[in-house]
Amino acid sequence: MTTVTSPLAGRAIGLAAVPDPVFSGAMVGPGTAIDPVREPGEAVSPVDGVIVSLHPHAFVVVDAEGHGVLVHLGIDTVQLNGEGFELLVNKGDTVTRGQAVVRWNPVAVEEAGKSAICPVVALEATADSLSGVVEAGDVKAGEQLFSWQ
Repeated sequence: MTTVTSPLAGRAIGLAAVPDPVFSGAMVGPGTAIDPVREPGEAVSPVDGVIVSLHPHAFVVVDAEGHGVLVHLGIDTVQLNGEGFELLVNKGDTVTRGQAVVRWNPVAVEEAGKSAICPVVALEATADSLSGVVEAGDVKAGEQLFSWQ
């Protein structure tokens, strides 16, 4: 079983509240979303694993069980072309849960007209393979968001 923890401090809001139909409709996969605290900070790895995809605005970590977790920093943030994001690791790196992956500023994202909400998605998972999904309340980075069977 994979325990997925929050990459950010903020408030859990659930995927249905994400202002993007691809995420809110769970087309990418099930999971939840974090409305981050509005201060510059770091998004950390939600699991121990390998960075298999890395962009300024999003990354995927695959754990030893082959479970891939997508962390997407904000909505439509690909349009910012990396502005305001700093990569702290490289694709192919092995990371540990809680290790900083991307430094970013949710305030700058909002000033650029984008949503700062961050989906945390279990890729290629079924909704019933997740349990204990946190969809409300304040969360700290490193606190459990869901379990993945």
